[in-house]
Amino acid sequence: MKKIVAVIPVRAGSQRVPNKNFKLFFNNKNLLEHKIEVLKKVESLDEIIVHSDSKLAEKIAKKYKVKFQKREEYYASSECPGSDFFENLAFTINADIIVHAPCTSPLVSAKTYTSMINQFSLASEHDSVNTVADVKEFMWLDNKPLNYNPSTAPNSQDLPDVLKLTFGCNVLSKHTMLENKHVVGKNPSFYIVDEIEAVDIDTPLDFKLAQLILSQDNGYI
Repeated sequence: MKKIVAVIPVRAGSQRVPNKNFKLFFNNKNLLEHKIEVLKKVESLDEIIVHSDSKLAEKIAKKYKVKFQKREEYYASSECPGSDFFENLAFTINADIIVHAPCTSPLVSAKTYTSMINQFSLASEHDSVNTVADVKEFMWLDNKPLNYNPSTAPNSQDLPDVLKLTFGCNVLSKHTMLENKHVVGKNPSFYIVDEIEAVDIDTPLDFKLAQLILSQDNGYI
């Protein structure tokens, strides 16, 4: 049996939303506590690991009886590029399959995690399963349109099917993460999520939006 491990990466500091991982978020829980509670509903997981440089994260992991793994200072710094971080993360995790589950995507449901793990297990031709969302926007770069012709502009729903990575969940083997130094493989399978599960907390507005959604309906988590 392959060992399936969910990893919650948590930095002690954050820039755009100060201390966002530990701010009260919902039901008197912070983002990290909320993510642990959601992942504990995923029966196919063998282990949950909080990977952090934070003492508070360590205390929370102990409180919820999940494993804590200390992140070295360099890999928690702004100087560390993503490729270095992901390579080190894979190297230090004892797992066959890694479920990368940042707590900054708090609206990803237990059902989605379960479905993605199952999809990864069945899709032998793909080396990762990654959450994505549709982008139906009129996009420009360097003063030029990227995804439409202004002289024959379509309705927004008829724009090309461009997908964006949400990084809400990524499922892949430890080997693939080590090889690619990323959570997306060379032949990924995409799992489309709706605009609710796609919410990623980068700004104070994102934080308030996620809180509002959960306060209205938390039945899906």
